[in-house]
Amino acid sequence: MAACDFGRQERREPRGPEGVPEGNNRVIDNYGEISSPGTFEEDVGNELQNMLESFEGDIKKVLHAKRKRFLMNTNASVKTINQKIEHVWKSQEEQRQKLYREYSQQFLTLFLEWDMGVQKTKEEEEKLANLFREQQKIFQQARIVQSQRLKKIKNVYGQLLKSMEELEKDHEHLLTDEQSKVRQEMAKLQNKIMLEAQQQELAMVRKSLQSLLF
Repeated sequence: MAACDFGRQERREPRGPEGVPEGNNRVIDNYGEISSPGTFEEDVGNELQNMLESFEGDIKKVLHAKRKRFLMNTNASVKTINQKIEHVWKSQEEQRQKLYREYSQQFLTLFLEWDMGVQKTKEEEEKLANLFREQQKIFQQARIVQSQRLKKIKNVYGQLLKSMEELEKDHEHLLTDEQSKVRQEMAKLQNKIMLEAQQQELAMVRKSLQSLLF
């Protein structure tokens, strides 16, 4: 601040030949000695140089302090930010792990239930397949049995037709034979009756003749 005030005072005071009254070119220095204008300017320049160097040093100190505080604040801010980021990351990681564990358990349970369902379905399919094979085997055996029975029925029916035909033939032969026998018996009986009738007639004729003769 002193340097700034000095600068303002320096700007207010006229410098050079314009600020020195004519006829008075000598200046009294701080020690009461009279010095020439050239010596005064050198002294002022040296003093100004010293003040500028002092001001520059103060500025450097201030800048160094500010830079140090800035670095400290920056490091503190970075540390705080890193801590916050780490806290947020840990919190998010914990939430993710919690969500993962929760859904992993649910998925594991569902997959186990699904796998059990698949195994049960496979077992049921295997049972149905075995049952189907057994039923198919039984059906094939039943078809074989039915085919054999049908064949047997056809054979029996064929034998029946053959037996009936033979029986009809036998009946026809028997009927023919019986009819022939009946005819023969009828003929014999007729001949016998006629013979007996003739004998009776002859006997009656004889009797009549005997009665007439005797």
